[in-house]
Amino acid sequence: MATNKKRATKPTLLIVGCGDIAFRAAALLRARYRLLGLCRRSDNRALLRSHGIIPVAGDLDRRQSLRKLAGVARAVLHLAPPPAHGNRDTRTANLLAALTAHGEHATRANAKSAMLPHQLVYISTSGVYGDCHGALIEETRETNPQTGRALRRVDAERQLRHWGRRNGVKVSVFRVPGIYACDRIPLERVRAGTPALLPEVDSYTNHIHADDLARILAAALRHALPGRVYHASDDSELKMGEYFDLIADKFGLPHPPRITRTQAEECISPSLLSFMRESRRLANHRMKRELHVNLRYPTVEDGIAECAATGAESG
Repeated sequence: MATNKKRATKPTLLIVGCGDIAFRAAALLRARYRLLGLCRRSDNRALLRSHGIIPVAGDLDRRQSLRKLAGVARAVLHLAPPPAHGNRDTRTANLLAALTAHGEHATRANAKSAMLPHQLVYISTSGVYGDCHGALIEETRETNPQTGRALRRVDAERQLRHWGRRNGVKVSVFRVPGIYACDRIPLERVRAGTPALLPEVDSYTNHIHADDLARILAAALRHALPGRVYHASDDSELKMGEYFDLIADKFGLPHPPRITRTQAEECISPSLLSFMRESRRLANHRMKRELHVNLRYPTVEDGIAECAATGAESG
């Protein structure tokens, strides 16, 4: 006699911030999860579907639009940036309120834990440390944000970790440096001969290939520890000028001219200058040890070499 077997269903993962990294991660995750993606613009829905992500309408700047997020997912991948102004990440505040609302209502039926996600993984920035004068730093280093952008990231981290402890949700934070890929390298900047700092006054910069970051996030959903901070960074120890020189060498271009910091203040954009003012090196052994990650591109040279070999043209 035939028996009725209940078909196993995949757990649902909600992706908040559906951009390049989300799409790279989706390719690794859709076999394991049913993927939902918060979608602010209706004309982006087809793009999400093409990556195996079911669009869910909502805008992080409009809390009322997020009501349907309550109870929809077992895990959340939060990749959305904070607002462009202020000291608080109101978008994260709105997201957490939406995820929690149904759970708080359900406490009357003793079902709060069933409504809340079990896990949330958040992408932050290594900029939360500020200028460390080139020191090699661990995840235990105290944050010292020196830009509005970094202040808002610190606020988001605090909100998320407090929310996780209060609600019994496993929250992990990934502090990410400069993300690169063949379509995300400053090739036109190098071609234009935009100056870099002299080596003696230059700042250390950190990097991670976009594909490796996607793999780190997939590993985090399996192995990340609750309340834990990780550096999602490769093994490189490069100053910014060395990074530009590497790109120049791989693509057969002249090295950028070198200038003093005083000269840089006069001819380099404020946004790039803000990165030049901060120098640090990120230790990544916690990520490797606890998440069991083997980087496909252990150094920037590995990634840039592949880009040059494939004839990548990037801005």
